[in-house]
This record gives sequence, structure tokens and C-alpha cells, in this order.
Amino acid sequence: MKFLNQFVYNFIRKTLRNSKYRWLLIAASLVYLISPLDISPDVIPVLGWLDDGVIVTLLATEVSQFLIEQRKARKEKTTVSSSVS
Repeated sequence: MKFLNQFVYNFIRKTLRNSKYRWLLIAASLVYLISPLDISPDVIPVLGWLDDGVIVTLLATEVSQFLIEQRKARKEKTTVSSSVS
């Protein structure tokens, strides 16, 4: 089970590094969280919440990483434009 989780985690991380797929996977994660269909239903006490928790964690990590990259790019852009002037 741990190998499968690590495989899925690495696949998602590599895919999200590609900016073309990042928004697609973020949107798919949001749809999964809102959707009543789950990999493991929420009626199963621990497993039902675990898959949602993993998706929320990956989603929060990637959104925060995206925002950090955007802020860093904006800061570099203003630094370069102010040093040129």
C-alpha cells in the first residue's frame, strides 16, 4: 500500500510541475472533493476520510507552491525592471 501511495504521489507531483497540467489537476482535485463519488466512500470511517485528506493536502501544497512561484516571478520582474530604469 505504501508503494502505491508513493507512486501516485510522485506521479501527481511530476505532472503538476508541468504548468500545462497544473490547473487541470487542481480543478480535478476540487471536483473530486465536491463530487459525491469517492474512491473509498465516507461511510468507511478512516479510509473514507483518508483519501479526501490526501487530496486536500496535495491540493493545498500545490496551490501554495503555485502562489509562491507567482510571487517570486513577480518580484524578479519588478527587480529587473527597476534596475533597468
